[in-house]
Amino acid sequence: MLKHHFASLVVVLLLSACAAAPGNYLNRSRLNDQSTKQPTEVYPVKIIDAGVIVDQSNSRAEVERAQSAKMAQLTSPPVYVYHVQPQDILGVTVWDHPELTTPTATSFSSGGNTTQSLAGALQQPYTTALSGQSDPYGQTVASDGFIFIPYAGRLQVAGKTVTQIRDQIAASLVRFVKNPQVDVRVLSFRSQKIQVTGQVKAPGPLAISDVPLTLVDAITRSGGTTSDADLQRVRLVRKKKLYLLDANRMLDRGDMSQDVLLQSGDVINVPDRVDSRVFVMGEVKTPASLFMYRGTLTIADALTQSGGILDTDANPREIYVLRGIKERPTTPEVFHLDMTQPDSIMLSTQFQLQPLDVVYVGTAVSTTFNRVLQQVLPTLQTLFYLKQLTR
Repeated sequence: MLKHHFASLVVVLLLSACAAAPGNYLNRSRLNDQSTKQPTEVYPVKIIDAGVIVDQSNSRAEVERAQSAKMAQLTSPPVYVYHVQPQDILGVTVWDHPELTTPTATSFSSGGNTTQSLAGALQQPYTTALSGQSDPYGQTVASDGFIFIPYAGRLQVAGKTVTQIRDQIAASLVRFVKNPQVDVRVLSFRSQKIQVTGQVKAPGPLAISDVPLTLVDAITRSGGTTSDADLQRVRLVRKKKLYLLDANRMLDRGDMSQDVLLQSGDVINVPDRVDSRVFVMGEVKTPASLFMYRGTLTIADALTQSGGILDTDANPREIYVLRGIKERPTTPEVFHLDMTQPDSIMLSTQFQLQPLDVVYVGTAVSTTFNRVLQQVLPTLQTLFYLKQLTR
């Protein structure tokens, strides 16, 4: 009887000690946990074989063709010509008539404490974000699109090229000047701009000038990209429409359809690589979140970068890839690869992963039994010691 009471007392003390154990814990008494319900969904599994690799390659080629067709809507014109708009500053020269010519002093003020040469003003749209930092003395196109030229009067120039403006001014002066020789240049491009945002070293606005501005030009003038930039998914917003540009295809394979000519009002966003991750979980040496390199990553790459599968714990017959979790969280695609076969090892170097894929390495049956045993052994040892104490 004494032994019985002693054993009961030990058990109570042990349970009390567990209940009062230090450390953080969650009181689940107020939680209505429904997770014990058995799932009813069944997910079909595709075996990774040569056919899957071929289908994957064809699907990728089809996506690229569709993207190229969509980019055809943004095809650059064969000849690029700049059209003057309000806020641009023009320089007008009428030869042998300095009274009609824009002053060409060696320097001119920007309205503050700085001055610059005429050559500096002409180069500014190509070396700085916007040329509004310096306003050369010239003919500023008014908000209604007009400029004023002595004798010629007010002329509508917005939407016209410098050649058209030159001919227009010459035609207006012919009544007062015999055989007028006119030249027109844009001294400051201030009317049109684009925005470059995201993972570039110098984000901000860029001026549209008489030199065509393409995607590569915009990224280069913004200082280039940072180490976290994802050039495979550059976003272009134009007239409330979103286009995805793959700069890697242009740089690696010369696909110039991606180097689109930019227009005023365009917004370029170079995203980071957060959406280009692949997750490696399960029985690998270093479970990790990996970034894709130039938009590509294979199963073999992912497993290698994670240190490989565990020699004693992993089941090489159970390599799974879960796909579409972001778009279809309740019905993901599941692929299965048995890496105990020679051809499967080669297939692991060909199967291309997609962003946000999950690579899972299963657990060997013996490892599961050992882990259960490790959980049971402490309890068995405790019962054994209790029995020895009650003798």
